[in-house]
Amino acid sequence: MAGRAFFEHHCQEAKDVNELANIIQEKFKELSIGIVRFEEVDLDNMTFTLTVDEDLDCSGLPDTEEQICVYDEGLIKGILEAFTGKKFSVKEIDCWCMGERTCRFKADMVGK
Repeated sequence: MAGRAFFEHHCQEAKDVNELANIIQEKFKELSIGIVRFEEVDLDNMTFTLTVDEDLDCSGLPDTEEQICVYDEGLIKGILEAFTGKKFSVKEIDCWCMGERTCRFKADMVGK
């Protein structure tokens, strides 16, 4: 729900994925959610890999050996679903709290 609300308040003017990515990067930074970078964008398969540095959820926390950015997963999922009208699966694949120095997420459209 938070991702859909984020999209409605900040991203509705996005006409394509590039504009959406730029808005997400700008707003996440402005709202101190994190610094987003889209590493991979595959529009043919609708898959995305993105990182969130200085992540509000976990940056600076000790290494706990567990992924804790489930809120971010849902936020990204909701934004992508609101933009595309399609279902997505979003999974954190690297986390600050597992010894990485960035949080990395993989988003895949469900039922391609």
